[in-house]
Amino acid sequence: MDIKNKKISEGEFHALREEILTQWPTGKDVNLQEAIDYHKAMPEYRDFSKKLINAKKNGDTLIQPRAGVALLKEHIELLNYLQDKGEADLLPTTIDSYTRQNRYEEGEVGIKESIKAGRSMLNGFPAVNHGVSACRQVIEALHTPVQVRHGTPDARLLTEITYAGGFTSYEGGGISYNLPYAKNVPMEKTIRDWQYVDRLTGLYEEAGVSINREPYGPLTGTLVPPCISHAAAIIEALLAAEQGVKNITVGYGQCGNLVQDVAAIRTLEELTDEYLKKNGYDDVCVTTVFHQWMGGFPADEAKAFGVISWGSATAALSKATKVIVKTPHEAAGIPTMEANAQGLRATKQVVNMLADQSFSDAHLEEEKEIIRQETRCIVDKCFELGQGDIAVGTVRAVQAGVLDIPFAPSRFNAGKMLPARDNDGAIRILEVGNLPFTKELIDFHREKIEERGKAEGRKPAFQMVIDDVYAISKGRLVGRPKK
Repeated sequence: MDIKNKKISEGEFHALREEILTQWPTGKDVNLQEAIDYHKAMPEYRDFSKKLINAKKNGDTLIQPRAGVALLKEHIELLNYLQDKGEADLLPTTIDSYTRQNRYEEGEVGIKESIKAGRSMLNGFPAVNHGVSACRQVIEALHTPVQVRHGTPDARLLTEITYAGGFTSYEGGGISYNLPYAKNVPMEKTIRDWQYVDRLTGLYEEAGVSINREPYGPLTGTLVPPCISHAAAIIEALLAAEQGVKNITVGYGQCGNLVQDVAAIRTLEELTDEYLKKNGYDDVCVTTVFHQWMGGFPADEAKAFGVISWGSATAALSKATKVIVKTPHEAAGIPTMEANAQGLRATKQVVNMLADQSFSDAHLEEEKEIIRQETRCIVDKCFELGQGDIAVGTVRAVQAGVLDIPFAPSRFNAGKMLPARDNDGAIRILEVGNLPFTKELIDFHREKIEERGKAEGRKPAFQMVIDDVYAISKGRLVGRPKK
């Protein structure tokens, strides 16, 4: 296997870099030293890493939307609105779907069609097409740090341009931006491509510029057990740290059961720190991000605000470093900037009200321990399969179904594990597949699912899963059968 968890050599990196910067004409405007100098000259209030570190130190939960449109002027207008009217602590630039697939020619068409139509004809900002100078205009128009959010299996050129453009945080990774997003991309390729992203981040770090990296926590956003998203986040953190990344935000998508969600965020930071230190990465700052509900949303705006507020409360009580905010237009498609700002203000209100409160529960420690055991089973097996090399082990783990993401479109994902909710709405595992769990853990999940089956008067089966997928859009968390 042509892959290993080892820092890319200077010679190999620069040889790759020459080729990558020629993939689109805007690559010629990237100058690494000039970009580093640009970052160093930026005011501290635009530094994503520093804002996260301060939030962690103070126990704050910061709020961040998703947002991006095709044209530069309109994109700047949108972000300014979310900054000023939405009271966002952090800002995004969501990248369009063509760029995510490295289809820059079609991105160019999308820009021209957007100009012609007088509105965005793309579902995000085509940063590669716009280039370094335009990216800097975005950064300089705001007094809030900005992150690149996307979904790109091969994000190398996008990273080069947006880093040079002044962005100080970057989402994604070789697992989280492959299996949930792509169908035919081998794991070896995305891990290798994201090693490049992380090595570039490491070069900035070594030059005194800290850029935050964030594995994508929710994965498919559909009934993902905490141990699966935790394992992916920890592995991506380890791969990033090897390339020199020092500021990492690990994420988790809301499942809906308060105890499980709080336990998940608290164990996520703990376990990531544990595996980083165990593998010799002692100087990495780890923060957390909680993603509000990623599944189906109610079409009714008032009900949508209920879902948003529940996610806001959970983020605050779990003490996540930041929360990614949804909008009351989720069920309808891309939101207006006004709706986006409303979601932010609703979240801000709840987070502020709960800032001084803590959460404890009789079952919280039990849930935390279950998540710890499950996650260690998966990550340790990945190391074992790779004979100590986590990059090799991850590829083999995906092949073997040891790391198995529910409902992922990738043909390389085993798809043998099947989740469902228990009687309290926590996500459990109906079909274990090839997850490397102990007998005790397997028995725990079986008992939890059977308990729900008895309460509902039905045998645990795939119908439970279907019912759970659609439950929130119908006003419930658990998909109960109609009586």
